[in-house]
Amino acid sequence: MSETSLTTQTNGTTENGNCFDILKVSTLFESSLLEEDDVQLDAYLAAYEEIMKFFQLMGSVFSFVSSDVRSKIDILYALRAKDAEDQEHFNTFKTMLEYEKEAQLLNQKSYVSGSRTLLRLHRGLDFVYEFLNRIQAIPDDQKTVDVCKAAYDDTLGKHHSFLIRKGARLAMYAMPTRGDLLKKVCTDVEAAKENLPPMLKHMRINYDRTEELYTLYDLHSLP
Repeated sequence: MSETSLTTQTNGTTENGNCFDILKVSTLFESSLLEEDDVQLDAYLAAYEEIMKFFQLMGSVFSFVSSDVRSKIDILYALRAKDAEDQEHFNTFKTMLEYEKEAQLLNQKSYVSGSRTLLRLHRGLDFVYEFLNRIQAIPDDQKTVDVCKAAYDDTLGKHHSFLIRKGARLAMYAMPTRGDLLKKVCTDVEAAKENLPPMLKHMRINYDRTEELYTLYDLHSLP
């Protein structure tokens, strides 16, 4: 699915009335954490849908990542929809990684891998976490461009080609101040500031757990 073009508004809502709900992201990431260090795919994707609203509200600034994220989310939705009731291979991260590796699906060129797709979202989450975490340390009147560049270079930029990195860094020059950014994506700025730390906490736990699973199954190097 291609990226849907949305007109951004000044009150933290998209054209269809959606805002970036930090509390909802926090709740979804927390609920995605299962026993035995596993992660539920449905809750994870729901949290990412909220993050997509953030990208859309930021407009062309984050177009270098939003269209790719949209396509990856849709791939995982499609795989989840194919799950039989008695064989939920894509219910959790562990079941998906185990199934695709044991069935040797990762070596089939024609197969659209959930493990490979999730790895791309995982890398994107690293960028989102680092960016939102770092803007906590700057005042409302400071531009977020340098923070965004640093977060991108330390995370997602490591996996992008030179041309994509160049385009992404150019787009970042349009980044607003922290105060304007929060007003652009959230309807209640003070509530957003209050809910940001716990959201980042749950996002980080999710990221670290996913990182450990890919290490466990030796899948970090999926092409």
